[in-house]
Amino acid sequence: MTMKKRTPTGVVDVLRLLVVVFFAGLGYEIARHVNSEASILGPLNGVMVGIIIGSGLGYVLGGVLGRTTVTVVSRTEHTLREASAEELVAGSFGGVIGVLVGAGVAWWIFLLLQPFLAFPLFGFVVLVVGYLGYRLGASRREEMLGLFASRAGMGPRPLASSNLPRIVDTSVAIDGRVLDVVRAGFLHGKLLVPLPVLGELQALADSGDDLRRSKGRRGLQTLEALKREPGIAVEVLDDDVPAVAEVDAKLVRICLDKGLPLLTLDTNLAKAAALAGVHVMNLHGLALALRPPVSAGDDVLVHLLRSGKEAGQAIGYLDDGTMVVAERSRERIGDEVMVRVTSVLTTANGRMVFGQPVTAPDLASGRSS
Repeated sequence: MTMKKRTPTGVVDVLRLLVVVFFAGLGYEIARHVNSEASILGPLNGVMVGIIIGSGLGYVLGGVLGRTTVTVVSRTEHTLREASAEELVAGSFGGVIGVLVGAGVAWWIFLLLQPFLAFPLFGFVVLVVGYLGYRLGASRREEMLGLFASRAGMGPRPLASSNLPRIVDTSVAIDGRVLDVVRAGFLHGKLLVPLPVLGELQALADSGDDLRRSKGRRGLQTLEALKREPGIAVEVLDDDVPAVAEVDAKLVRICLDKGLPLLTLDTNLAKAAALAGVHVMNLHGLALALRPPVSAGDDVLVHLLRSGKEAGQAIGYLDDGTMVVAERSRERIGDEVMVRVTSVLTTANGRMVFGQPVTAPDLASGRSS
């Protein structure tokens, strides 16, 4: 059970005191203009009566206004707690611009109306335009912070790695699976191919060895195919590090100098680059993360629920919803059966696991091995 926060009495008392002082001064001014010297209640003249009445009225209204103000502030604090710091700062910039624009648009009202009519109308316009500026600034916080953050002495916001261009390694181009990753929508933006990588691919494509030549040509074809993919921009990076001989070391140096992530499939290069302080996007790690939960030869315990399409088949499901098709197990529907995986089929709709029921001798031989 959550406890409701009590209204801080000290804040309410201070607000009430300020209201009392205001109304006491208001009573003094009214009494001074009406009849300041006349005796009304014995020794009390009009000014003193005005001050007393104003103070009493301020004491009554001050408590109500104080508690209402604290409640409004608490609700505002609860609302602002859900907003990020970037939204608040960007909204403040937008609010200031809105107030200035509103004041610039509405100032001529004072030329047309009396002050007691013009001031509330002027305040209304300024408040509405300022609030509109705050909402627009908060909704477009990236652009607002980009325009005003540096001028206000704030440091630039670090961009997420997904928004930065990526340095492409030779292994990514040669492997070719990066095309499937791009077409699946998991990779977008700008890919930078440094000159050392392009030179290494060209050297492989011109090699006299058939295997190396096919790798080099496949890498160049992959880069050409990536250039035609929507949402991907492939550019050649002219930077080179002549003082460093190895291509992998050149890539690490370029990534550090540019502050850009490295896209690679080379596990050793990924480890070395990470130790050097480079942010590494390892596609091999992505492949491992998406590997099937089971592989051929694994034993899984499956609760068989229904019969399959082929004779003798029974179907069950793993905890993650993967369908398991067990051969020669239809008579054991409703039981939990240990199934040894023979193959895993990945389709557009998900994975399917095929297996055979494990007998006691099979389990014993599996343990002994």
